[in-house]
Amino acid sequence: MGIEIRVPVLGESITDAVIAKWLKKEGDTVQQDETLVELETDKVNVEVPAPQNGVLQKILRQEGDTVAVGEALANLGDGAEQADQAPAPAPAQQAPSSATTTDQAQAAPNYGASPAAATVVPSGGNNTSALATPVAKLVAAEHNVDLSQVKGNNLPGRVTKEDVLGYVQNVQAPAPVAPKPAAPAPSTAPVQAQTTAPAPSTASSNNNGREERVRLSRRRQTIATRLVEAQHNAAMLTTFNEVDMTAIMEIRSRRKEAFKERNQVSLGFMSFFTKAVVGALKAYPKLNAEIQGIDMILKHYYDIGIAVGAEEGLVVPVLRDADRKSFAQIEREIGDLAKKARSNSLALSDLQGGTFTITNGGVFGSLLSTPILNAPQVGILGMHKIQERPMAIKGQVVIRPMMYVALSYDHRIVDGSGAVQFLVRVKELLEDPESLLLEG
Repeated sequence: MGIEIRVPVLGESITDAVIAKWLKKEGDTVQQDETLVELETDKVNVEVPAPQNGVLQKILRQEGDTVAVGEALANLGDGAEQADQAPAPAPAQQAPSSATTTDQAQAAPNYGASPAAATVVPSGGNNTSALATPVAKLVAAEHNVDLSQVKGNNLPGRVTKEDVLGYVQNVQAPAPVAPKPAAPAPSTAPVQAQTTAPAPSTASSNNNGREERVRLSRRRQTIATRLVEAQHNAAMLTTFNEVDMTAIMEIRSRRKEAFKERNQVSLGFMSFFTKAVVGALKAYPKLNAEIQGIDMILKHYYDIGIAVGAEEGLVVPVLRDADRKSFAQIEREIGDLAKKARSNSLALSDLQGGTFTITNGGVFGSLLSTPILNAPQVGILGMHKIQERPMAIKGQVVIRPMMYVALSYDHRIVDGSGAVQFLVRVKELLEDPESLLLEG
């Protein structure tokens, strides 16, 4: 029995999606659980599988269309059922077979029927019926249309409902053809066409191909909307500090080989910064909160969002319960989330929630920036490029690997003093990595 393929539930707060790509076309035979279409939401791409074996009869919505949850995308028919039902209408057509066959034989040349179509005629309608979808047969019966005269355009070798309706319009609506006797008008029309036609080409030549209009992806549209909303809805400020990375780099240099051999993952910087952020959040809990109406929701868990730059746009997968994880677990999970983000295989559960965010512009060479809040969170830490600079230490000028760090925060619930002290605490924990074992 045929069924409708509908937009599945996409996740919390997601009510619609954009059809990114159809992986099957009308007439294709599909297997159960085989992906039919990819939907693009503002967070992740969702694959819609076939719930059963069958034939993709009709695609109802095209690539680029916005569709809501529960909306029909396509009709999936049971191939076996169609084969069983196809001959059923034949008896109804056999009664007038002699007259109909004669009419068909006379009419076929008028409509330019192909030799293949002509060979269908003597079969008494059985083959013709088999070449038409059940819906097409019903529409043909309603309009008294001889299916042998209808050419299938959508599905090779098969007549669809649209083919029948198109045939009806062409045959039963000769009126639009009547105005063609007014063809003398074209004697002046070509002059008008030639005077107006150059306009588009002139516009194109003026541009010389130096501009291109590209529609924003659904994810990029959402990113733009949410970042603007964050700036409009929060009293956002940024405070800066700098971190001497000497101690961390020294530990990584000494321990990285043994760490990788033991844990099968490299010891990077993100585990140190995640641990330092958790320690600072415990000391300054307002930065691990959010505003709901006139209430402040303090969160006593630490789900840290890690911003990842992917081809489709920035995404922020969440590292759950970061305070309970070891350095190796943090490095491994962040690596896994980054791979999933870049392969566009993140699940909605990977992106939902989050109490604080870390973003690392340093991997792209950024020396300093002001990160934008990831609403409804009230704090985000920006990491930057490590750069050797001369520093005055105990009266001596020495070269140290330094990193600027930036904290953007929502001034509605976080005062400037609290934000500055939070960032100082992050600095202290990073410059004394052993303290991360106690406070991170």
